[in-house]
Amino acid sequence: MHLYESNPIKIYNSLTGEKEVFKPINAGHVGMYVCGPTVYSKVHLGNVRTFMSFDMVFRYLKHLGYKVRYVRNITDAGHLENDADAGEDKITKKARLEQIEPMEVVQRYTVDFHNILNIFNFLPPSIEPTATGHIIEQIELISAIIENGFAYEVNGSVYFDVHKFNDTHTYGKLSKRKLEDLIHNTRVLDGQSDKRNPQDFALWKKAEPQHIMRWPSPWSDGFPGWHLECTAMSTKYLGEQFDIHGGGMDLKFPHHECEIAQNEAAKGKSPVNYWMHANMLELNGQRMSKSTGNTVNPDELLSGNNPFFSKAFAPGVIRFFTAQSSYRSVLDLTDDGVLASEKGFYRLMDGMGLLNSTKVSRTSTLDVAAWRLKCYAAMNDDFNTPILISHLFEAVKYLNQIKENKASITAKDLEVLKTTMHAFVYDVLGLENSAETNSGNDKLAGAVELLIKLRQEARANKDFALSDQIRDELAEVGIQLKDSKDGTTFSLS
Repeated sequence: MHLYESNPIKIYNSLTGEKEVFKPINAGHVGMYVCGPTVYSKVHLGNVRTFMSFDMVFRYLKHLGYKVRYVRNITDAGHLENDADAGEDKITKKARLEQIEPMEVVQRYTVDFHNILNIFNFLPPSIEPTATGHIIEQIELISAIIENGFAYEVNGSVYFDVHKFNDTHTYGKLSKRKLEDLIHNTRVLDGQSDKRNPQDFALWKKAEPQHIMRWPSPWSDGFPGWHLECTAMSTKYLGEQFDIHGGGMDLKFPHHECEIAQNEAAKGKSPVNYWMHANMLELNGQRMSKSTGNTVNPDELLSGNNPFFSKAFAPGVIRFFTAQSSYRSVLDLTDDGVLASEKGFYRLMDGMGLLNSTKVSRTSTLDVAAWRLKCYAAMNDDFNTPILISHLFEAVKYLNQIKENKASITAKDLEVLKTTMHAFVYDVLGLENSAETNSGNDKLAGAVELLIKLRQEARANKDFALSDQIRDELAEVGIQLKDSKDGTTFSLS
């Protein structure tokens, strides 16, 4: 029996605005697509937060025993500077500024993207297709949309007719926007545009003479619209209808809205059963923005080379910080917040270290089976990692009580506790205590043991003022000393 059979998950579906019991199209199998990066610059920390959320979802589905096909694309063409089909292609612009080939830009920042995700211990997706590798599929999709009467060609460019589509379908059902409101809030076309209506969006753009990235098509030498690629690649690898589509909250409109419209116009089917959106990452209470300087790259956060944070942080600390908030909540990245998470991370890792040295007894003072069920209940409730973490700390407290002879556990319950904690800490949350972290812990342990020895000497010499000073100052930095008949031990709080 697979774990998923006894662990039904409720997922918040952005399409309906409700938590729904997850029922995959094919029993035991999950098809999941997540919008990947546009590779024209270093990956943004906010993007990392989104990808980290779906890495956690991927990990939990696999843990439950589902066979998961996880597709995450690379946008290497067609993403213009704004959503109104205007401006330069972001990759072409970067290539022109640096006087290199567009594919050099793509290669450089795709490698950077993978390096950053590897540092944060991401699992690779099942398939990572590129927009440029699926031009033929995108042209076929456009042809189908034109044939069904929902697109038109003007001067070599092809546009999706939103108004015509909305006559028989509902454009805006994901973002809860009405076309009438969009019309009211849109400026009238200035006569320079080929669009019939401002709400229409490009499926294919004719390339200007200076545009480097171009492909032949029935309409012109040009390039596909940004929204089109995800429709083509998701349905190619997951089918015309699949289980989960994820991405950042900022993609809900227009990108994901356009994906739905394109699929319904071409295939006559709504493509996705469960739409999931990860919320935004803020920096010190404000939106991250390159233009204002209120931004920090992942490598800057990990190295400490930035003006916002007091020190460098290990990748596991950042993953833990992210998991302490629901993927659907706005997450504010602050120095105080990450410092607090760092203490929690090391306290959790200390608890994991106790699992192999915990003494067993004839009885257990904690209902371990009930505790295990609470861990699964948290994750089954729309992947509620903050609640899961609270249960993991309950187990850490229990292990420390056993160490202090204030609680007991049977061998059978210890095995359940160990298996469950390993599954959720390492496999699901993706946390790891790196060699660097272990080295740091060893050095810390050595320093604290030296202070404990000095404190013991002070007590032997009846210098209780110095003894208390050592204990109190260690407590101030989060290191708790515990005296017992067997000696003094310490733990991180």
